[in-house]
Amino acid sequence: MTGRKFVFAGTALLLALGLGACGEREQVIVYKQGKYQGKPDTKPWENDPAASPYPGSKWNKGDKSSWESAVRTRNLGQNEYTRAE
Repeated sequence: MTGRKFVFAGTALLLALGLGACGEREQVIVYKQGKYQGKPDTKPWENDPAASPYPGSKWNKGDKSSWESAVRTRNLGQNEYTRAE
């Protein structure tokens, strides 16, 4: 008798899982014409310079020219021709 209960419980579980899989919802995003719905991007020089993993690329937060200078310095450090000299 215990075997029948086990088979019945297994069948009931499979049936419940099978019916649960039939309940998929629609996953389509509704776009509004002319509206950006994502997170607005910030300017790269408005980020915190302490978050940079590269040594020597420090800039003043909000200062575009110091950020450009830090990027230029970092790029020169990655140039194999200038590093070999």
